[in-house]
Amino acid sequence: MPVRGLRSLVVLALAAAFATAAPAARAQPDDGSATSAASVTAAAKPYMGWSSWSMQSSKYPGLNPNGDYSYLTEANVLKQTDAMAAKLKKYGYEYINIDAGWWRDHAWTPEFDEYGRQKADPVRFPSGMKSVADHIHAKGLKAGIYLPVGLEKEGYGGGKVPIWNAEGCTTADIVYDDLRTTNGWDSAYKIDFSNPCAQKYIDSQARLFADWGYDFLKLDGVGPGSFKSGDNYDNVADVAAWQKAISATGRPIHLELSWSLDIGHAEDWKKHSNGWRVDTDVECYCNTLVSWENSVDDRWDDTPAWTRHAGPGGWNDLDSLDVGNGEMDGLTKAERQSYATLWAIAKSPLYTGDDLTKLDSYGLSLLTNREVLAVDQGDTPPAQPVTPSDPQQVWAAKNHDGTYTVALFNLADKPASVTADWSTLGFTGKATVRDLWNHENLGSHKNKITEALPAHGSRLFTVTPRGDALTWTGIEAEASANTLDGNASVADCTACSDGHKVGNLYTGGKLTINNVVVDKAGTYQIKVAYISGDARSADISANGGGATRHKFPSTGDWSTVNSVHVPVTLKAGSNTITFDSGSDYAPDIDRIDVPKSS
Repeated sequence: MPVRGLRSLVVLALAAAFATAAPAARAQPDDGSATSAASVTAAAKPYMGWSSWSMQSSKYPGLNPNGDYSYLTEANVLKQTDAMAAKLKKYGYEYINIDAGWWRDHAWTPEFDEYGRQKADPVRFPSGMKSVADHIHAKGLKAGIYLPVGLEKEGYGGGKVPIWNAEGCTTADIVYDDLRTTNGWDSAYKIDFSNPCAQKYIDSQARLFADWGYDFLKLDGVGPGSFKSGDNYDNVADVAAWQKAISATGRPIHLELSWSLDIGHAEDWKKHSNGWRVDTDVECYCNTLVSWENSVDDRWDDTPAWTRHAGPGGWNDLDSLDVGNGEMDGLTKAERQSYATLWAIAKSPLYTGDDLTKLDSYGLSLLTNREVLAVDQGDTPPAQPVTPSDPQQVWAAKNHDGTYTVALFNLADKPASVTADWSTLGFTGKATVRDLWNHENLGSHKNKITEALPAHGSRLFTVTPRGDALTWTGIEAEASANTLDGNASVADCTACSDGHKVGNLYTGGKLTINNVVVDKAGTYQIKVAYISGDARSADISANGGGATRHKFPSTGDWSTVNSVHVPVTLKAGSNTITFDSGSDYAPDIDRIDVPKSS
């Protein structure tokens, strides 16, 4: 949860409320019986389902009549289970995920068993957690449950609580002597895995969930991430212990990590889990479930850096997809479609937090559009921006069959046209276009497609090339013919195309690429390869003319190269293209590639 004004203050005040729940294994049979972990492919595709947190956290009238987070009850979970089975199961939705609070009463006081493990609150879940999982399985669905990372303070019991199936071990043995805290809310003691008793405690929790029949665990407050860093908040060992414990149960349990995970540890998250939240909570903690400005719109900036990490076995989790009821969600129809479009092309898990008993017809159409679901669930790769992170954006992915998934977004607060130029996809000439939301063939389009979009609107297409592959002229940023001004300098770069880049483009630093030769005058989509550990902007101009400022998405770190295309108007013959940092910091530039005239 990034710190964003009032919303973040509210969220951070929920030190005990946590924020998200965890999923369990993908390939559990409908009857809920355990299967060998070796018999399934974990997280072969992003999971689909429902999570309780959006309604738990909302101030929407009537959702939490008995105080904050009181929505979470056995009765409400079973009601959503039955609605999912009736409305969404046939489209691939299968997980019913119970989020934070299942072991806490309405005053947020927790229950623990005699071994320091969370125990269902008898008012919220009078039949117990196994009974709930049994009902979910009886509907042909899968059950998910939630925990915060670490040993909760209330479960410590003065260090005298015995650990199940671990003779001689107590809670004093599994944490540090100084009782240092961990997780996103400092609500737990950090577990010391140098003591074998610590793994035994995680084993006991995993065994409990497996015996109850849960298929998914959301482990929340994980760091580095959850807006915490440093040794106390490094929970990589916890995640590895959970993976080991889950494996030992023999039950395939999907392990999902939350929230705002540190991309610097992406390889750890990929090694030990099936999914990871890349951003803050999507909920607005207001009188609707979400709002466009609170954090739905953040995902367009925050997702690109993570794209390369998504694939079978583990996925970038963008959080709940609350598009099912416009009044409750607090979004326009255009915003709901754009929200669903980004989640689908990013290959995010698709789990809604809406009241499934009250889906409106438009929301149901968004959640059940088979062509859009196929983008998320099929073997298509995740899309990424092919243009800068400006208000009008084009995202695309080249599919294994040679087609392209192409999304157009207008993130501005007023209507605007957005163009997908075929040259940004690597070809020129004609292409046929299929509108996925509207199930409509749009015929052949030459060189581009342009759509007028409402504020926060989008379109989603499959584009099939019928033209020719482009050829390019590449020019290295560090080429001796280029001009460097201000702080700009050449630096080594292992990931760059020729082993070097131009960096230190800040407070007036400039790179001018000289001798950019084209045969014909016109506007060219120049491919810019760059490195930037955070999102940075540059003023780009040609031949000393007026500059246009473009924001380059973060590449995730300072050793990864990505590229976007920027439009530059060139004259026939030799040109110059300048990247000017202005008064801020610009990305490091590896090279440019200029499409050759056909």
